[in-house]
Amino acid sequence: MPLTYSAPAVSITLKIIESYGIDPEPLLRNLQIDPKLIQDPNARFNYTKIDQLWLDAVTLANDPCFGLRAARYWHPSQMGALGYAWLVSSSMQTALHRFSRYMSILTEGATLDIYETEEELSVHLNYKDISKQQPTRTDSFMAMLLAMCRANCGESFHPLSISLTHAEPEDSSEFYALFECSIHFDALENRFNLSKKLAEQHLISSNPRLAQLNDQVIIETLAKLDKSHVVEQVKVEILNQLPSGNVTDASVAEALYMSQRSFQRKLNKEGVTFKRLLNELRSELAIKYMQDSHLSLLEVAFMLGFGEYSSFSRAFKRWTGVSPSVFRSK
Repeated sequence: MPLTYSAPAVSITLKIIESYGIDPEPLLRNLQIDPKLIQDPNARFNYTKIDQLWLDAVTLANDPCFGLRAARYWHPSQMGALGYAWLVSSSMQTALHRFSRYMSILTEGATLDIYETEEELSVHLNYKDISKQQPTRTDSFMAMLLAMCRANCGESFHPLSISLTHAEPEDSSEFYALFECSIHFDALENRFNLSKKLAEQHLISSNPRLAQLNDQVIIETLAKLDKSHVVEQVKVEILNQLPSGNVTDASVAEALYMSQRSFQRKLNKEGVTFKRLLNELRSELAIKYMQDSHLSLLEVAFMLGFGEYSSFSRAFKRWTGVSPSVFRSK
């Protein structure tokens, strides 16, 4: 199967093209990209076509700072549920890890890796071999990430530093004016670095209930991208059934129109068990919910499908090594 790119995300590219007074219609037509599909949240385009669209546009604009304009035009709707989940994440750290985990929602042509030290959190952009790895495309990603961070942290946000593998343009003043930080050109990696302290700060826009709902939509979208991947389908159904407090392998198998035997056989083939998937989702959500001081410990327990607080407390201590009350007091 060819790698794909989210159709709604193409709108940011079109806005940049139009900002140069260029009509994107001939470019789309030449690549047989249907502009009507850009409004379809479920549509995907062949990644190589979008890569070529970008190259064609940059050639016409003839501006080495072409990609920086992504900061002007980013909007969460271009990323669907992932964009809105970003906005209600409990911290930048949580938001960035969510982005890394679900990057394929936006594009299958690149991945994000997150590295953390005591002082910094670093986002590494890695292209797959299929990509042309265009410098201005890297710039657009960094500019978009800046806009995303400012949407959560305010306009005063700026990264600690930026590293770009491409050479420094003849006039790099626009780069420094936008990012307001040190920029390393001709670097070994494409990196966006921010303060660990800032990344861990609780965001006032945090809303764990909305984050959970958007995560559910994200996982459903991923499952649609690979309908043969039973693990993603199971995750979707677990999220659907968690609030009921009675999610079991039998209930999930029934919802997926499988016998329990067939259900277990497919999970075994993927090297996982239902219990493991349930625990992983619960533990991941538990950390997110516990970071929201507006939720009581009992509310967190019920949101995760535990009928009794004591059961949740035991599970949480098993996941983290400490009780919920101790974790929240830190």
